[in-house]
Amino acid sequence: MKQNQLAFGNIRLRALEPEDLGTIYQWENDPAIWQVSNTHAPFSMFILKQYIEESHRDIFETKQLRLIIENTAGKAVGAIDLFDFDPYHQRAGIGILVYDESDRGQGLATDALELMKKYAVDVLGLHQLYANITTNNPSSIKLFTKAGFKLSGCKKDWIKTPKEWLDEELYQLILSK
Repeated sequence: MKQNQLAFGNIRLRALEPEDLGTIYQWENDPAIWQVSNTHAPFSMFILKQYIEESHRDIFETKQLRLIIENTAGKAVGAIDLFDFDPYHQRAGIGILVYDESDRGQGLATDALELMKKYAVDVLGLHQLYANITTNNPSSIKLFTKAGFKLSGCKKDWIKTPKEWLDEELYQLILSK
């Protein structure tokens, strides 16, 4: 990757900072997004502060990486995560959040996903990324399929919500250099 490897289009990806604590606390404790993050209970400020303090640890050690998505004005609009990082099989799961509805539909998630794909190949040497998306999330399905991810399978009644069971689809992208 080039000199400005963590900027692309209208976004910049950056590491978590102590100043992000309030923002992360808001995002992680919003029950409206718990379904997509597989969260079942609120996080304390203490736990999130520890998480930010430990976020400097290497992805090869922690098997995960969370970066903040900033828009051109420097506002933190969301986060993009690599998880279940497997250096032997050269793959990782990927998830993305653009929190405020007013920030959605502007290509920020598209730019963040494109940048993370490039980072995954050029820096981490990954062969593939995958995303797990419930079938009731057409925006995410559109985002990932537009980015080249292909539907690989469907896990029936995989996610339990208070009202229903949801199917979760697996999308994969084979990366190339």
